[in-house]
Amino acid sequence: MNWLLTAFAEGTTPVDQATDGNGLLVFLVQFGPIILLFGLMYVILILPQRKREKKTRQMIDSAIVGDKVISIGGISGKIVNIKDDEFTIETGNERTKITVKKWAIKEVDKPISE
Repeated sequence: MNWLLTAFAEGTTPVDQATDGNGLLVFLVQFGPIILLFGLMYVILILPQRKREKKTRQMIDSAIVGDKVISIGGISGKIVNIKDDEFTIETGNERTKITVKKWAIKEVDKPISE
């Protein structure tokens, strides 16, 4: 109660007295948990997703004619032609050719060379 009387007598509020020299400390106490939560979400959610996307992008970029691929729709076949952002794949016994976008490739299976 005594600090309250001296604060009003000096013309400052108790909040001003608490933050005079401790502005950074008050900021960290108030916003520290929020900053920590965002940092934790970044490490747990965003970094692993970026790592998977980078690995998938490298796999698709390293595909060559003759590799077997599986699309996200479940179509599988052998690459017979590569354009800018498209693969032409040959499927089935009837050798049907289908053109798919590179982003639609789920998996690339490199043939084992002997």
